[in-house]
Amino acid sequence: MLLVGIAAYGSWLVGTVRRGVRWPWWRTAAFVLALVLFGIAQFGIVGVYAERLRWAFVLRLAVLFFAVPTFAALGAPLSLLRTGGPDRLAQVADVVLRSRPVRLLGNAIVSPLIALGLFAVLLTPLSATIRTSPVWAVAITVLVPVLGFGLLAPLSEPGVLRSSTFVTAEFLLAFVELMLDAIPGIVLRITNHVLDGATTALVGKAWYPSPLQDQHLAGDLLWFIAEVADIPVLISLFIRWQRTDRREARTVDALTDEEMEALTRAHLERRG
Repeated sequence: MLLVGIAAYGSWLVGTVRRGVRWPWWRTAAFVLALVLFGIAQFGIVGVYAERLRWAFVLRLAVLFFAVPTFAALGAPLSLLRTGGPDRLAQVADVVLRSRPVRLLGNAIVSPLIALGLFAVLLTPLSATIRTSPVWAVAITVLVPVLGFGLLAPLSEPGVLRSSTFVTAEFLLAFVELMLDAIPGIVLRITNHVLDGATTALVGKAWYPSPLQDQHLAGDLLWFIAEVADIPVLISLFIRWQRTDRREARTVDALTDEEMEALTRAHLERRG
């Protein structure tokens, strides 16, 4: 996955330069940082100990779901594909981005609920099965970053136009869900019994915590990360609201006096 990401982004960047389009350096840096974080989540301490320690598993899951997609979205690979990649592939990407499932995922009302559902699994016995399974480890490596990017890409890339009223509703509901996202972490932290049923103490390292201490540490990490990770969503919503407001303002400014009067009359008749 690292090699594919480097090859694809690098080739599209070269194509963009050849076409004489200036690409912001900070977007490239953001995408490189996403790849670095992905590598740390796979080969660093959280990747090595994720199978045995709950806090390492939770931190790896959070990095793959929140951090990696956030910086990848800031790298704007889809915009880079449009300017420097193959035209046919760019058209396919636009079709996918405008499809109903992606538009649903990109809705800021839905994306925090998906995060809540994903981390709520940590409160069930299924968590231990997923954490200790090599098959699930591979599935998490592939699917979780893709899901996270699918949630953020429609917010950061040019996509389906929304009304300012809809975007305002998204923004307000996102504040409510900012508190909901922390629920799994809070439950892990305040519960004084091991929720996933894996109570065998680890041996071999002096710093290994007990199963309950491990769960509490995982809860602390998840609680903190879930709150911080909603900030990019709120920022993206604010940017979307600004773009929508400017677009609607230009549309109104382009109307003639007669068209504006007719529009106002039609609006008053509907309200009446």
